[in-house]
Amino acid sequence: MLVLANDSVEQLYVGPGHTGHGIGGQLISLAKEQRPEGLQLWTFESNVDARRFYERHDFVATGSTDGDNEEGAPDVRYEWRSSRSTREVDSV
Repeated sequence: MLVLANDSVEQLYVGPGHTGHGIGGQLISLAKEQRPEGLQLWTFESNVDARRFYERHDFVATGSTDGDNEEGAPDVRYEWRSSRSTREVDSV
């Protein structure tokens, strides 16, 4: 399941037993196609597997909180910018 809201990945979920088959990567690729200007998302700091997944898919950690969310758990903000977006910014 993938839920996008503007430039945010609000939810990305692959059911148990279906992970490790490329489904999450396909969903992230779809999100990048739908939002070529860039994406952002939050994930829990403790969710090492998710963090590794996003970093493998070119997301960069750009911020964090000490738990300023409903769950009260520290989280990390990730952003992805396409190389096209980067070139456009660099040329300005």
